[in-house]
Amino acid sequence: MIALKHAFVLLLATVIAWQSARPIDSAPKDFPGLCNVVAFHDDFYSGSAPDGDAGFDSLSSLGVKTILSVDGAIPEIDLAEKHGMRYVHLPIGYDGFDNARKAELVRTVRDLPRPIYLHCHHGKHRSAGAAGTIAVSLGWLTNDEAATRMKVCGTAAGYKGLWACTAAAAPMTAIAIDAASSDFPKITKPDSFVASMVAIDETLDRLKLAEKNGWLAPKDHPDLAPISDAGKLADLFRLIDEPPAKPNQNAQEQADRLAQIHLWLKAEGMKANELERMLENPSAKTAEMSQTLAAIGASCKECHVKYRD
Repeated sequence: MIALKHAFVLLLATVIAWQSARPIDSAPKDFPGLCNVVAFHDDFYSGSAPDGDAGFDSLSSLGVKTILSVDGAIPEIDLAEKHGMRYVHLPIGYDGFDNARKAELVRTVRDLPRPIYLHCHHGKHRSAGAAGTIAVSLGWLTNDEAATRMKVCGTAAGYKGLWACTAAAAPMTAIAIDAASSDFPKITKPDSFVASMVAIDETLDRLKLAEKNGWLAPKDHPDLAPISDAGKLADLFRLIDEPPAKPNQNAQEQADRLAQIHLWLKAEGMKANELERMLENPSAKTAEMSQTLAAIGASCKECHVKYRD
């Protein structure tokens, strides 16, 4: 009887300790190297990208076995494997994702070992939108419950595509999930440099249209989502592939050119991040947003004159 009592006390202490380590429902939880961690179901979390060994140590403390990244950045495969975890890389956009990608995400969470930690870069928008959609698709949450989870994560209202994915989700049949790819790729390579530059130009044009309408989607262009586009622009600058080599340049000239372009892209990414933060802030001044957008456009033109035209 005494042994049974001690066993019960030990079990109770273990449960209390586990519950204290898990994120609470009312607010995200931070751990060393992890931010904005929110549970969408038992053993299924959304949050920021793990930062170095500290982040992976925190994932280990949560018992995580599979890491699912929806960010565009190449995952830190070596660190994950060092900590005994599997990485799956299925990037999505700030404007949402199609049914094919949804099915891949759902199959990953259904089939691979849990606990599963799903992340984007900051853990507020893309990871929350994906987690909400997955949880509804697997019958774990209703659409309203998933939307509430996204609000806890801090998903901004401007990411209309992500909210729409969760709102439109419905429980998927096993047959539909089984039809998705089971490759579970460790790395999904980003688009080529040229494709990324085209996407940057298109995104800048969308932001300029929104700016003309007071940073709101005009009635004749309701698909515009300025916050989403600013986030996409930041990602494009951050993750763009190396430009192709220019003919008639020696190795040193090529290296110098690449180094300068990388510095330029990093600076532009920081400006785009700042524009995204301003758009998320209801009290931000539209004039400052316009100045930031103009600065990005001016830098792009300057870079084109020096390195492209």
